[in-house]
Amino acid sequence: MNEIVITGGKPLRGRVKISGAKNASLAILCATILSREIVILENIPDISDVRVMIEIINSMGARATWVGADALEVVPPEQVEFEAPYHLVKKLRASNLLLGPVLARFGRAQVALPGGCNIGVRPMDLHFKGLAGLGAELVMEHGYVKGSVPGKLRGARVYLDFPSVGATENIMMAACLAEGQTLIENAAKEPEIVDLANFLNAIGARVRGAGTDVIKIDGVPSLEEGGRYSVIPDRIEAGTFMVAAAATGGDVTLENVIPTHLEPLSAKLREANVDVYEGEDTLRVCAGKELRPIDIKTMPYPGFPTDMQSQLMAMLSTVPGTSIIVENIFENRFMVANELKRMGARIKVEGRMAVIEGVPALHGAQVKATDLRSGAALIVAGLMASGETEIGNAVYIDRGYHNLENKLSSLGAAIWRK
Repeated sequence: MNEIVITGGKPLRGRVKISGAKNASLAILCATILSREIVILENIPDISDVRVMIEIINSMGARATWVGADALEVVPPEQVEFEAPYHLVKKLRASNLLLGPVLARFGRAQVALPGGCNIGVRPMDLHFKGLAGLGAELVMEHGYVKGSVPGKLRGARVYLDFPSVGATENIMMAACLAEGQTLIENAAKEPEIVDLANFLNAIGARVRGAGTDVIKIDGVPSLEEGGRYSVIPDRIEAGTFMVAAAATGGDVTLENVIPTHLEPLSAKLREANVDVYEGEDTLRVCAGKELRPIDIKTMPYPGFPTDMQSQLMAMLSTVPGTSIIVENIFENRFMVANELKRMGARIKVEGRMAVIEGVPALHGAQVKATDLRSGAALIVAGLMASGETEIGNAVYIDRGYHNLENKLSSLGAAIWRK
């Protein structure tokens, strides 16, 4: 069942409910290690990345179990197994987010260097810089990051050379139990950062400024509050459905979204001659007019998200004229271009720039996903194309999209597993 088959050419129409955010869920699952009380997490997507993270934290001493279709009960560990196992960590880049909370609560951590999609260099240097600034001692040995805290973490002023999401999250979590105040300057501003901060505050932390470039954390002795917390909707899943609706000339209403999180994409779709209507927690995409070519530069939030440029590349491949995408975050994000060319696209990649010359139509072909978002782009391309498209390596798609085939089928797509 590792192939997805699509018969394209059908406009998507109807309503679809967006699942909880993958990236927020993974960070918050790591943050539960900091708590001393049971936590119920709601709006958690049942995707393979989340299932792997559950395995990892359970192997370290927590007890995370599903108590509903999208709800998890997490019993944090009283004592932790310090080594996060390599056979699980290698599957998941976000596993490096265990470093901060485990060091902060238990004073020692050992995490295998993480895996995940091969979309470019994602170094740990900013994580190391921030945690070392708080007083942790860190080394890399035999493929593992080993950390210890002589005494207790201390609040500090940390400036990030780049607004790294992962480094911001790791430092923020560790600082919650550090003595004194921590300032993270040039912090990442993504909605997932704000969601993590809101969760940390819900369990007793004192975090201010999340969503701005300076985050202040006043350390507390322990996090003693449990309770329920609902994760934000997934803006990248929502964006993928928006682009799929636009690319197929459809009319789709998305439910369970936060429209402000999608403004960078909504602006680009409007520029491409797509109508986007925002409600309180809904968003409607109406296409059908001739699309216009656009230029895109990926940037940290609130700039255009790197996780959406592959899907837009697929859409733009049949837009008359020339579109340009500049990738400023991950240097290997253009691997999908070669697969789109198998379907008839005309794309020229030069370093971090892709030039897309619109063709009249894409044609179904056998293609394969090379990472999570390239898989989503090939889904969009398959929905647009004439004939049948077979997408291999669908396991990548399962990492970030819950129930994708059924959701697309409910909108009129002809899509199934093989």
